[in-house]
Amino acid sequence: MTVKLSSSNLAKLPPKVSGPKYDRAKLKAGILHFGVGNFHRSHQAVYLDDLFNSGIGHDWALVGAGVFEGEKIGRAKLEEQDWLTTVVEQDSGHMSARVTGAMIDFLMPGDAAGIIERLADPAIKIVSLTITEGGYFIDPASGVFNPTHPDIVADAQPGATPKTVFGIILAGLVRRRDEGTVPFTVMSCDNIPHNGHVTSDGVIGLARLIDEDLANWVSEHVAFPNGMVDRITPATTDRERGILAKDFGLEDNWPVFCEPFRQWVLEDHFTDGRPPLEKVGVQFVRDVAPYELMKIRILNGGHATIAYPAGLMDIHFVHEAMQEPLVAGFLAKLEREEIIPTVPPVPDTVLEDYYQLIESRFSNPKIGDTVRRLCLDGSNRQPKFIIPTIADRLKAGKGVAGLALESALWCRYCFGTTDSGAVIEPNDPSWDRLQATAKAAKDAPAAWLAMEDIYGDVGRATAFVEAFAHALNVLWANGARATLTRYLAGKL
Repeated sequence: MTVKLSSSNLAKLPPKVSGPKYDRAKLKAGILHFGVGNFHRSHQAVYLDDLFNSGIGHDWALVGAGVFEGEKIGRAKLEEQDWLTTVVEQDSGHMSARVTGAMIDFLMPGDAAGIIERLADPAIKIVSLTITEGGYFIDPASGVFNPTHPDIVADAQPGATPKTVFGIILAGLVRRRDEGTVPFTVMSCDNIPHNGHVTSDGVIGLARLIDEDLANWVSEHVAFPNGMVDRITPATTDRERGILAKDFGLEDNWPVFCEPFRQWVLEDHFTDGRPPLEKVGVQFVRDVAPYELMKIRILNGGHATIAYPAGLMDIHFVHEAMQEPLVAGFLAKLEREEIIPTVPPVPDTVLEDYYQLIESRFSNPKIGDTVRRLCLDGSNRQPKFIIPTIADRLKAGKGVAGLALESALWCRYCFGTTDSGAVIEPNDPSWDRLQATAKAAKDAPAAWLAMEDIYGDVGRATAFVEAFAHALNVLWANGARATLTRYLAGKL
């Protein structure tokens, strides 16, 4: 017999499931969050739930928001269960389930007027974001906000109803300015280097297209703290729903499964106060950059490193990829020889220890993270997680054989078939373009590096161009398995 998740059933949760220790009816909204996906619900919402469980911060509850039609599906699932989420933590020796209740409302995605109205409410003191790397309108090659993107240009038109996150945020700030209300803080929780600066560039960049005075006002009055976030959180499938029902006796439309590890490092820079998250493990620091660079290069770059060879070998789960000696060996060699040497010192952190923790987390057999998820959206992820490392290696006159192989594996994956001949279904917003370019690169490797918006100067650097062409030719001639064997033997 299972219990269906809802507010009325919180008192009847199965014995192995913990629930909120606070009265949700007494919570007040203080944060409006764009992008209510799995990561947000396993990370920020859990920290807030911890805070509320400790008896404090009850005026910092979450209100969800979104701009895409597809987000209505998740909203409907959560509405059915009164905005509650079950979070299941698991690794090889541990599995626990808890119901979190930090979210108290979820505005209709795409309802710009309704969201702007809520943004104008002085009770909303923070607007947070998990809109993925692709949601920031960044030119991949330069890493700078792209004001010519059609969606941004449309939002800048006089009288336009904003459709982008930045357009809606800006409209909310205009209301606050016009009504004499203290502006809210805009807090990115996405895996992007200098995510606060990037968000600031987007909001101010859009404002500049509309009115220079507005751009200056936002620049002077709105805080955009940088932050580093970390918790491996795969997508939810029927597998996860089934495990929750079978092992815990709870039915949840959209549970979240994740690893026990979590980290949040945040600049203490807020316009109008913040919840006391330091009481539940958030690290507030003066400069997030060292932590951010470490995580993005070693963890996110590490994910990219194992993703494409595993995809080409038809490996389904990430922990299975780590059980393949060639994939695990590629990760260890590339990290230690080319990635970690580009990471500057991090306070109170030994980089080798951090890498070993990453290796252990990737190997977690319970998490159910898929190789396909790691392969997703390379056109947005590679310019953030891999290509800056290549640029630093080239600048220092150091070798790039392993990074070139990683790039060649991505190119080979985008060709659209695995080494066994199985079809790889589209796995990137730019899949058609990537596949066409990968096909051209089979005979002319430089075609791949000519994607200026992705590779920029790196794609013209002779040392990298030659290493990439060699790696791709070897891959096509011998396959991923034999190519990794050669690389690990120092014979690529």
